[in-house]
Amino acid sequence: MSLPDRSALSRREYVRALVAAGGATALSACLGLTEDTEDEDPVPAGTDDPSSLPERQHAWDESLPADGDENVRPAAHHVLVALSLGDDVDSEDGVDPDARETVEDALQTLERAYGRSNDGLLFTLGYTPAYFERFDEPLPESVDLPKPEPLREGETPAFDEFDALLHLASDRPEVVLEAEEGLFGDRESINGIEPEAELSGVFDREDDRRRTGFVGDGLPADHADVPGVPETVPEDAPFFMGFRSGFADSQASEDRVTIESGPFAGGTTQQVSSMEINLEQWFDQENHYQRVSKLFSPEHADEEAVGEVGEALGATNGLTDERIEATESDARERGIVGHAQKAARAREDGEPPLLRRDFNTVDGDRPGLHFLSLQREIADFVRVREAMNGTDLDVATANNGILHYLFVDRRGNYLVPPRSLRALPPTDPNGDS
Repeated sequence: MSLPDRSALSRREYVRALVAAGGATALSACLGLTEDTEDEDPVPAGTDDPSSLPERQHAWDESLPADGDENVRPAAHHVLVALSLGDDVDSEDGVDPDARETVEDALQTLERAYGRSNDGLLFTLGYTPAYFERFDEPLPESVDLPKPEPLREGETPAFDEFDALLHLASDRPEVVLEAEEGLFGDRESINGIEPEAELSGVFDREDDRRRTGFVGDGLPADHADVPGVPETVPEDAPFFMGFRSGFADSQASEDRVTIESGPFAGGTTQQVSSMEINLEQWFDQENHYQRVSKLFSPEHADEEAVGEVGEALGATNGLTDERIEATESDARERGIVGHAQKAARAREDGEPPLLRRDFNTVDGDRPGLHFLSLQREIADFVRVREAMNGTDLDVATANNGILHYLFVDRRGNYLVPPRSLRALPPTDPNGDS
């Protein structure tokens, strides 16, 4: 992929475009930008003892900063690297044991090279149902990992049927690029550490399935040069649709999404829905009151509870029991319901079941969202999605939350094992597979 025209873009726009392009040339350009910035702190080094790191791959929250309302602030830059096992990796017992050692050595190189933080690198490696089909034994009953499927009438997404997905996240764009290139043998060192092994001997990169994105105050508005991104995106908004997300009180805890029993205890499940957003209709045909009503609830709009980009909400999305219970009556009597209002109906004992780590994208030169969520069971995500569909509500599609503006193109389900099983796990870790 050719590099973007530096002269036509701001520094932030150029960096985002480099991450999207990927590859050694993009990394070189990104490192050149870093070298030109005198006040840039060095990338923090990792640990000499990777075994001291959390057993949960998905235990990121303590390594991320919080905003002024104590909401966890996600890393700014994200890359999802799609991986397929090489033809010579499979063995009669499922997977070549030497390949497992190679994968673990490569991942430990990342942990030695980068501090486990937003200034360094956070990553997970998850596996699709297709990966586990190579084994004779099924996954244990304690793991809910069905194949992905359409979850709304008329939805026709493609499905992730490769083997694994590597999620790389950092505030430093050069880090996600360098980590990806280093894992596949295209760097002699990563943050000063010589790689002990590389994934290229085990996995093939599915370059046409590589996904990238960003999240953070002001980043969406930087992309008004991309087709489909109107100039009316609020300058301070962290997400394309104009409002904050990931409020602390409306996110599941890492404990809540962790598998509790069985050989994969300490792991989690992950789903990724990649979707396009019709931002022009969202901003050009709807005013602020209507956008608040459709994203949160009509009561939020009536009470002016949200603010310009959600800053007035603090650490909660403001979905009280009363507002959740009013969903059906709002649909019937007011002819409109909020997206968050509908989804909150899937809470269990008042607790949300999903931990969202989604991010904006302009992959394909169109505005979109990679909705990445963690949950104990994929069934939790399905239940939330069904509540969000609102098929039980007497309301027109155009006023049924934000369904009218989102179009799912691709979906994948993954098992993110505990760290000790992240390198080509068998279906039965206690057996011989």
